[in-house]
Amino acid sequence: MTLDDLKLFDLQLFQPRHGYRYSLDPLLLARFCGQHPSGGRIIDLGAGCGIISLVLARVNPAAQVVAVENNPEMAELVERNIEHNGLGVRVSVHAADVINLRKCYPHSSFDLVVSNPPFRASHTGKTSPHAGRDTARHESTARLTDFLVAAKYLVKPGGRICFIQHPSRLTEFIHATAGLKLALLRLQMVHGTRQGQATMFLAELAKGSRAGLMVEPPLIVRENNGAYTREAAAIIGE
Repeated sequence: MTLDDLKLFDLQLFQPRHGYRYSLDPLLLARFCGQHPSGGRIIDLGAGCGIISLVLARVNPAAQVVAVENNPEMAELVERNIEHNGLGVRVSVHAADVINLRKCYPHSSFDLVVSNPPFRASHTGKTSPHAGRDTARHESTARLTDFLVAAKYLVKPGGRICFIQHPSRLTEFIHATAGLKLALLRLQMVHGTRQGQATMFLAELAKGSRAGLMVEPPLIVRENNGAYTREAAAIIGE
C-alpha cells in the first residue's frame, strides 16, 4: 500500500502498491464535470480507490457524494481514504454492483452521476498479473450499457451524467445512449500528443433534454518533448 499526495485538491490517497492505481483518467473526468458550489447530490459509479468522489467533494464543498464500488477490498479502501481526508460527513461508500442500484436508491435522486467504467469488454485485450487491475480494466458483471442504464435511473431531470471511456467504444456508447433516449450534450476527445490518435473521450449526457451536441476542442496531454501541456498540468496540479 502507498499513500500518495494530490496536492491540488489537498488530498492523500491510499492505493495498492501493485494492484489498480489511478491514472490521469479520473482527474480528467472530475475537471470535465466542473465546479458547482451550490452542491447537490453526486454519485460515482465504479469508484476504485475513491479519487473522483473525493476530488468532486473538494471542488463542490456543499455537495453530498456517494462512491459506489463493487469490489469489497476496494470499497474498504474508499472508506479508508474518506476518513483519512476528513470527508466522512459528506462522502459515503456503498459496496454494491451497479446493476443492483435500482433496489438501493429512489428514481431520479442525484444531480450528477459520474463514471469511469472499465474500458475493455470482458475477454478482450491483455490480462494483468496484478490482482485488482483486470477488474478495473475489464467488465465483469456490469457492462457499459448497465452503467448507462443505472446513470439514467439515478439522475434527476435536468441533472447531468458524465463518463470517460475508450474511443474504441464510442460507437457502442452513442448507440446505447440513443437507445436509452439520453441526450449527448458535450463530447471531448483526449489525445496523448498532438499527432497521436485519441486515447479517451469525455461525454456529458442528460435525460429529457433537446439541446444539441457541442464537440469541444480536443484535450492534449503532452507536448512533443514529453512535458505536460499547460491544460493537462493545470488539471493534475503540476
